[in-house]
Amino acid sequence: MADVALPADMTAREERRGRLLSAGARCAIPVAVLLGIGFLAPLVAILGYSFATPRSFLVFRSFTLENFGAIFDPANTVWMSFVWSCGFALFTVAILAVVAYPIAYGMNAVFGRWSALLSVFFVFPLFVSENVRLYGWVLFFIKNGVLDGTLKKLGFEGGPDFLFNQGATLFGMVYTYLPFMLFPMTLGLALVPRDLIDAARDLGASRLFIWREIELPLAMPGILIGMLLTFVLGIGATAEAKILGGQSVIVISHDIEIAFTYSQNWPLGSALAVVVTIFIAALTLFALSRLDLDRMLGRR
Repeated sequence: MADVALPADMTAREERRGRLLSAGARCAIPVAVLLGIGFLAPLVAILGYSFATPRSFLVFRSFTLENFGAIFDPANTVWMSFVWSCGFALFTVAILAVVAYPIAYGMNAVFGRWSALLSVFFVFPLFVSENVRLYGWVLFFIKNGVLDGTLKKLGFEGGPDFLFNQGATLFGMVYTYLPFMLFPMTLGLALVPRDLIDAARDLGASRLFIWREIELPLAMPGILIGMLLTFVLGIGATAEAKILGGQSVIVISHDIEIAFTYSQNWPLGSALAVVVTIFIAALTLFALSRLDLDRMLGRR
């Protein structure tokens, strides 16, 4: 009797599983349509424009590699914009790694498991427009502004000429992207078992040894995610170079904006966007392939 009933039970389970999968597929249709229209369609349009005739709108009606040839032409200086963007992004990541790590470590040491939740408070400035916050720094650093006027009233010569240079652009990026580095780093440090650190300390391990051999390797997934997120956002930074940097340096996102607006050369702007997207996607996939996301998310 049991041997006869077993196949029937298995068939019923398979049928129930099939109905659930079918229902799930039907429920996923609206999400798939939304993603297709909002995410996939713009990418396809940009890809189509990148192969169109320069300074035309013949998307999907012409095919040429002139736009990509113009980007990689040694006589074209657009590659300098890409180098500047990568340089700013790398320096931003390096500075934030040094600045955010002590903050994240201190929050974990003081608040323990609640540190990741408390780091959300650093996200609150993101509720205010980035341009508004950056113009606030302009009012602070500008000549006869808050800093300059305060120093003059105290009897000093005034504040330094800080605005409209590469240093101001880098400062704006560090200020803007601090939450994006801090939150993953805090989460990564929160996953380091305190018992393991206490055991190593009881066995006579030095503070440097514990940090190098235990804390840093176990927190590395969170640190790398913060670095990757900051770098990706830093390459696309525009407002910092415009508002604080005064366009003293043209970044790649500004070149893309100019191609789509003032130059009305949508194919060239699309080709630039495709090159930057491929670069960022390759970097992201390379980094994620070396991250243990299951451990990062606490699944094992």
